[in-house]
Amino acid sequence: MSVTVMVVDDHPIWREGVARDLGERGLDVVATAPDAGAAVRIAPAVRPQVVLMDLNLGETSGVDAITGIVGKLPDTRILVLSASGEHADVLEALKAGATGYLVKSASVDELVDAVQRTAEGVPVFTPGLAGLVLGEYRRLAGSPPSSGEPAVPALTDRETEVLRLVAKGLTARQIGERLVVSHRTVESHVQNTLRKLQLHNRSQLVRYAIEQGLAED
Repeated sequence: MSVTVMVVDDHPIWREGVARDLGERGLDVVATAPDAGAAVRIAPAVRPQVVLMDLNLGETSGVDAITGIVGKLPDTRILVLSASGEHADVLEALKAGATGYLVKSASVDELVDAVQRTAEGVPVFTPGLAGLVLGEYRRLAGSPPSSGEPAVPALTDRETEVLRLVAKGLTARQIGERLVVSHRTVESHVQNTLRKLQLHNRSQLVRYAIEQGLAED
């Protein structure tokens, strides 16, 4: 089935152009919105898998829209598409609940791929931003565990290995190819890890891995 998408941007020409490009590439654009208030009102009615969200929405904030949508639709994933590549903007969007962040210089092919990967729960970032984000999350997480204390409690070596690769943005199939196991085995490890860590979805899992420094090389 096609990924359902809602496009939120305050510039009508840009908004309509992005919606058209996504539709022509086989994605199902179920709604568009010009500002945060409209986005938060419309999203629960159409329940998109992915919301493609600008941060600067005129007099309203995309961060407010992210917070409102995630609060009402925790399974809907937010992919920011912004003209800003400022580190502070990226972090603020992620803290509000965004899954990934692209700048508007991305090509249509890159955007379509990013939306599809976001629908799968994969965090997608414009090249150059991912390292900054991982480094900042590592810093905010504080000092590393003391000697002898495991970074990821109760996980097997293979579960920890899968968690590292999930946090780096690899899909289950890509992880399976790298570890020479089936993607179903990878998904099983992911579900076991979610259960052990008492987390609810891949976004929370990725954030946990980032905070523990597991996404770093």
